[in-house]
Amino acid sequence: MSTPHIEAAVGAIANTVLLPGDPLRARFVAHEVLDSPAQVNARRNMLGYTGRWHGQAVTVMGGGMGIPSTAIYVTELVRVYGVRRIIRIGTCGGIGEVNLGDVLLAQSGSTDSRFNRMQFGGHDLAGCADFSLLRNAVDAASRQGIAARVAGVFSTDCFYDGDPALLAHLRRHRICGIEMETAGLYGLAMREGFQALSILAVSDHLDNDVHMPAEQREQGLVQIARLALASAINENPG
Repeated sequence: MSTPHIEAAVGAIANTVLLPGDPLRARFVAHEVLDSPAQVNARRNMLGYTGRWHGQAVTVMGGGMGIPSTAIYVTELVRVYGVRRIIRIGTCGGIGEVNLGDVLLAQSGSTDSRFNRMQFGGHDLAGCADFSLLRNAVDAASRQGIAARVAGVFSTDCFYDGDPALLAHLRRHRICGIEMETAGLYGLAMREGFQALSILAVSDHLDNDVHMPAEQREQGLVQIARLALASAINENPG
């Protein structure tokens, strides 16, 4: 039976899912890193593909922009398809002492969204990565020669015209990246009981107003997808 937002047959989605925001990036990554990727979802053009990585089944699927969109797909992936491991792969804006192309392993996700508060009694939830996945990512990055940084990130609901004082708060608290999904993903993982991690490439620097070219963004996404897969398959093949 299909879900309202995912049309894949039950069993067509693997236990491990890589979740970029853009469905076209999902298609690109699936064909770059997986063996024999087959399309399993196209409803609402949110493309998803299942293939093999070192013999293990893996799905790459888009999740959209922002916490609400991500939460819809993540909830259905976990509750309907039994997904046990979701790694967000994407880009972020850099803050402070990071450079374009740096890889961030998001240890925690702070946010201006009310999404987690609504399900945590109005209190502040410390949305954190799964430690096993995070540790595996650190080890895999070392093996692959990637200078990845374990860091806090901030998930905002406002891509344009947000709080003008926000960047100062982030610098003061040594948060290195800003994006739109991680805090919601981590909150859902804590409630639903699955493993989650965000691996992000710094594509824009918000202090220096420098930006990564489109081709470099694509190649950076392939790099972090391979890092994500090494982290997930080391954790629990299947």
